[in-house]
Amino acid sequence: MSQPELFRTKSFLGGSLAALMVAPLLLAGVASAEQGQTVEDRIAPVGQVRVEGQAVAPEPVAEAPAAAESASVDGKAVYDRVCFACHGTGAAGAPKLGDKAAWAPRIAQGKATLLQHATNGFNVMPPKGGNMSLSDNELEAAVEYLMAQGQ
Repeated sequence: MSQPELFRTKSFLGGSLAALMVAPLLLAGVASAEQGQTVEDRIAPVGQVRVEGQAVAPEPVAEAPAAAESASVDGKAVYDRVCFACHGTGAAGAPKLGDKAAWAPRIAQGKATLLQHATNGFNVMPPKGGNMSLSDNELEAAVEYLMAQGQ
């Protein structure tokens, strides 16, 4: 086997191995997104036992989702949790975090376009990076973080 053929074979095998390593991470993100509930929500009691003559404590009032989410979301934390699998490794052609040359034309399209791509998916990137439970604020914070690192 000549040296160029050997290099192509090694490159193909390396790329295949990287894809096989990233696939479980993406599937885990999709699985957790489908659940869409926190552990507390999943293990919360579904009802109360009421004994005649006893007073029942009022149920706590849940906060509105917008009020529960803080105004400042940590974009790096969202990136580390959801986006790193592809943007940290360059899987499937994703621009890597901090690669200024790869991010320059994307940043030039503007934040609104990048946010639309992140929300709806783009090329092989699934909507919300495969985590449909991401809020709009979390997604926007992640996009802003990626843009800041690419400038």
